[in-house]
Amino acid sequence: MLSLFLIFFGSGVAAVGTAYAMTKVPTLKDIAPAQNNIYYWADGSEMTRTGQTNRQVVQIGDINKSMQDAVIAAENQTFRTDSGIDPKGIARAVYNMASGQSTQGGSTITQQYVKNAYLSQDQTVTRKLKEFFITLKLNQQTSKDEILAGYLNTSWFGRNSTGIQAAAHAYYGVEAKDLTPCQSAMLAGLLKGAGLYDPSINAANHTRMFGTQSDPSSGRWEWILGEMVKTKAITADQKDQCLKAGLPEPIKQAPSSNLNGQIGYIVDTVDKYIEAKDPDITDAKLGHGGFQIYTTLQKDKVDKLSHAVDQISQQNLDPVKRAKYDTFVQVGAASVVPGDGALVAIYGGPGIEKGQYSNNADTNGVPVGSTFKPYVLATAMQVGVQTQTGPDGKPMRINEDSRYNADDLSTIRKPDGSLVTNPDGSVFKQKNDEDGPQGYVTLRKAMINSFNVPFVQLGEDVGGPNVAKLAEAMGLNKASMPVANQGTAAFAIGTSTPSAIQMASGYSVFAARGQQTDMYAVTKLLQNGKTVAGVGKAQPKQVLDQAVADNITSVLQDVVQSGTGTKAKAVGRPVAGKTGTTDKGTSAWFDGYTPQLATAVTMFREDPNHPGLQSLSGTGGKSSFYGGDLPTEIWAAYMKDAMAGTPVKDFPTPDPVNSAVDASGAPSTASPSASASATETTAAPTTQAPTTAPTTDAPSSRPSSTQSCLSQGDCPTDKPSSTKSPGGGGTTGSCIPLIDCPTPSATRTKPGGGGNTQPPTGQATP
Repeated sequence: MLSLFLIFFGSGVAAVGTAYAMTKVPTLKDIAPAQNNIYYWADGSEMTRTGQTNRQVVQIGDINKSMQDAVIAAENQTFRTDSGIDPKGIARAVYNMASGQSTQGGSTITQQYVKNAYLSQDQTVTRKLKEFFITLKLNQQTSKDEILAGYLNTSWFGRNSTGIQAAAHAYYGVEAKDLTPCQSAMLAGLLKGAGLYDPSINAANHTRMFGTQSDPSSGRWEWILGEMVKTKAITADQKDQCLKAGLPEPIKQAPSSNLNGQIGYIVDTVDKYIEAKDPDITDAKLGHGGFQIYTTLQKDKVDKLSHAVDQISQQNLDPVKRAKYDTFVQVGAASVVPGDGALVAIYGGPGIEKGQYSNNADTNGVPVGSTFKPYVLATAMQVGVQTQTGPDGKPMRINEDSRYNADDLSTIRKPDGSLVTNPDGSVFKQKNDEDGPQGYVTLRKAMINSFNVPFVQLGEDVGGPNVAKLAEAMGLNKASMPVANQGTAAFAIGTSTPSAIQMASGYSVFAARGQQTDMYAVTKLLQNGKTVAGVGKAQPKQVLDQAVADNITSVLQDVVQSGTGTKAKAVGRPVAGKTGTTDKGTSAWFDGYTPQLATAVTMFREDPNHPGLQSLSGTGGKSSFYGGDLPTEIWAAYMKDAMAGTPVKDFPTPDPVNSAVDASGAPSTASPSASASATETTAAPTTQAPTTAPTTDAPSSRPSSTQSCLSQGDCPTDKPSSTKSPGGGGTTGSCIPLIDCPTPSATRTKPGGGGNTQPPTGQATP
């Protein structure tokens, strides 16, 4: 047994020795050869090329000492004395690969340098062992200065820059030898991922790098300066000088001509999609090139969407005459194919060549307002209200004919019947965008007119976490619906911040009759000629009952026909959609669809140099700005053009679904009994509903063209008969369904409706 052990042990040592002896250390000129990435349109034609076009190797003497010290302080403080190997890190990486988990980068600068040489090769255990031998040999045969120079010359810093010399020019317009300690700390911070830390990309990156005004120490830059003090690379006084001098903001990026227009935003979107699908493909790997990327984006639809934005903007915005209101107006939009999930068009902004680097199609901080209400209604129909138990012992699933109080400044009750209160203990009252009483209205009518009160109460009845869970299943990002917000009254009316891409994907589920397919932006991905698995169309899932989805579509068709979204009728074919406007008008939306295409459009005002949403009031000469205004006009102009030449399809006639379950205090009708929260008549809101309210409720079926209607001038209203209909539609003499006439004491709905997502004081606001 001892002999066998010695034989096997000796063989193992010999094998390791042989492998070590045969391993060749690559020379710097052979590491990470320059390659392009090629992006293709959906039809297979070439879209653009990006890649390693900005690289210059420099010697260690040409790299400022502060840059060397910043990298060591941030990445590997024992670099000058260690063996170049982190045994625990290697064991962890090998185990992760063997067990199918995500791989991790090297822990030491030497390991990371070696890893840079193999960025374009497969992640395998064999390759990891080879890296191990190269690292050992490199550390024995090469000086620490040479290793550090190699690492800094092969690292990805973003802005199409491989190597510190290219990065110094791209971010600060200087040579690597002329970098200051303040600039060096910022550049060293990019090594964790330029896509996450480049402060010029977006506000979130800026916060990650430089912290917040109230807590700058939370940023990576100040942390690295602190580590440089610990390693005695700089003194505490030098750190203070950096802090007093102000943030070392990078210079404006010189855009590549091959990324002009929408191309830059498409590349950004596609790259993020790839990285999300395959964690082993980082922005550094993509930056080194070697990929062929076949996208789902259709050039004709991208061009038509861009044209619609430009056309409506030119017709309505005048930054010269109305500089205070029409400057910094941002638009984002996206289109997704229902039932398939393909992202076919985006509008991310006017172009990076015009200084707009953030991708407005993929925002993460613009609240969606009342376009969130369909998710709340869908939850009530699919999951049920917690205020009453159905025959199966589960929450009662209701329908859009259920009646809820819509009076302005009404109290809101929790499922247990207790009142929602403000942080100071006072009773919270929800505001509509319309003053005065509206009475008890069906949820259909509440959606048509975008009343807030009914949906805030419905949100309490179904539960915010249930709404968030269903919305996530439909395509919204979980991070856009923070748990802390899900318990607030305002959650139901749109404090969440999903992007236009996510909203288009979510609404596509309604168009696909409840079938959800994950959004995808790439059909095929090749790396150095080899297919990368895991991208492309996902398997569809049924997340809504077909009848539920069809009834939601019916309600959203009414929003377009006679509610806040009438401008969408300009498409000239069956469409469904919803307007959205947030509190103080900081953003406005229209999300809608035909059976073949779902599109979301958002507008907001934000100075790229001063993050933070500004009010849209006054924009386009409109004292109050709504989702039914320019966002709907952009949507309609694009959809009319995008759908031209395609068959006109109608939506299916919805089958009856669930029961009408009225909320507490509703007048007695032939409808089913009130919900559990309504069993106590004292649960009625303090504002008494007018006795005429029931006669104005929408019937259970969607209005047809043969229904009785009144001319708008004959509708009972306390405003002049020339007042426009909801959403900015027809004028005096136009015929609207009788059910859409406001109650005698009601103020007529404002164009676009759905605004004022006003939560209780102290709760999260848009």
